[in-house]
Amino acid sequence: MAPPLARNAVEAHLYLALHPCPCGEPEFGPTSSVSSSGGDWLVRYAGRCVTCGRERVFEFRQPAEPTVPADGDWADGPEPSELIDAGQWCWLADRYGDLPVDLAGYSTPAREQARADLSAARAALAEALKFVPDGADEVPESAFWSPLGRQVRADEPGRFRRLRLLAARDGYDRLLARLDGSGPPAGRSEGPGRHDTEAGHGGWGSPG
Repeated sequence: MAPPLARNAVEAHLYLALHPCPCGEPEFGPTSSVSSSGGDWLVRYAGRCVTCGRERVFEFRQPAEPTVPADGDWADGPEPSELIDAGQWCWLADRYGDLPVDLAGYSTPAREQARADLSAARAALAEALKFVPDGADEVPESAFWSPLGRQVRADEPGRFRRLRLLAARDGYDRLLARLDGSGPPAGRSEGPGRHDTEAGHGGWGSPG
């Protein structure tokens, strides 16, 4: 079976962050190499866990001409991810989007970080929406293949309805507008409605 497609390096590194070593350590100092096989371009990440020394290897297909996603996106195009399932994308949205709604006292660097985190959360919900088939009302069960993704769905299956995902995405739009000074007065009820995880804002490309 061919390896899954990594649409770009950002998505590949996000996948690595979501799959730590069995000892719990996510860092393994990977080096990457690119090769071709059967008409596919393959990228290989290999290294050793910095904590236990376990050898770790990941291999993905990649587009013949990888692109850098536009600002505010994880990947270009309408195709859903082959690496990260719908439940994982919503988990990431919760992690990035768990910010205080009232950011009035934030310094300029903190507001810039908050904007990056909220943009990442919104983009993660946009990725989850890509799994909803045309004409369907919700994300199908086949779009949940990781243990984490299945658990997120089991905890709250209703959040994967198209309308719920759109409403949550629009909530992040309101928070971003508020950061830019064009939104309504601060109020938690104006947000996306999912602020129930601990904050973990490691910056764009890492769930922290």
